[in-house]
Amino acid sequence: MTKKWLIIVAMTLASVYLATAVFAEEAGNKRKGKYLYRKVYKACNERGEVESPKPSLNPDAKTQGEWKDIFENELFTEFGCTEEWEALSDQALLDIFTYLHDHAADSPTPLKCK
Repeated sequence: MTKKWLIIVAMTLASVYLATAVFAEEAGNKRKGKYLYRKVYKACNERGEVESPKPSLNPDAKTQGEWKDIFENELFTEFGCTEEWEALSDQALLDIFTYLHDHAADSPTPLKCK
C-alpha cells in the first residue's frame, strides 16, 4: 500500500512539474527593455534618422498580438533605425518585446513613451 502511495505522489509531482514547465514562458526584463528601446532611438536621432530622441512608436500603438507578430517575424522596418535593430542581441530583443508587449493597447497597463 505504501509503495502505491509513493508512486501516486511521485506521478503527481512529475505532472505538476511538467505542466509548470510547459506553461512557463521566457520573459525579458521590461525595465531594461524600456531603456534599450529608448537607446535605439537616441542613437538614431544622433545620426539624424528620426526627429526626436523619443521613440516615434509608443507601446500602446499596437495590441499584444501585433507586438508578438512583429517580434516573431522580425518586422522591424516600420520602426526605422535599421542599423540599431539589427545590432541588438536576442536577449535585448526579448527585453524590448517584454516592455512593449506588457504595455500594449490591450494590456492591463497600456503606456505611452514619455
